[in-house]
Amino acid sequence: MTAPSTRRARLSAILGLLAIILGSMGAHGSVHDRLVETNEIDHWKTASFYHLAHALLAMLLALLAGRGGRAATWAWRFTIAGIVLFSGSLYILAYTQMKWLGAVTPFGGLSFMLSWICLALVKWRE
Repeated sequence: MTAPSTRRARLSAILGLLAIILGSMGAHGSVHDRLVETNEIDHWKTASFYHLAHALLAMLLALLAGRGGRAATWAWRFTIAGIVLFSGSLYILAYTQMKWLGAVTPFGGLSFMLSWICLALVKWRE
């Protein structure tokens, strides 16, 4: 793997780890109790579901980046942006109830869509 691919794979692995940590925080303990108390558990669950699914996609793209060219690289970038904007805004909104963050979430969803469009356009090399 080349250096950029290695860095992408490491970041993707860290994002996968964070998905597990944040998901478990939302399922147990004081974070869970706060989310239930404020009726925000569904936002947290949505954030962690999309976070984990797209962390896996990011890892796959990082590992296959050398075979996918620019479209695969852009798919990875949009996937990372989607995790930060979509899941990140939902995590913060759920925990803090800062409702204005709901305006950020669709940009993350758009980033996810763009990543999948880029992925559809990849011309994989052997």
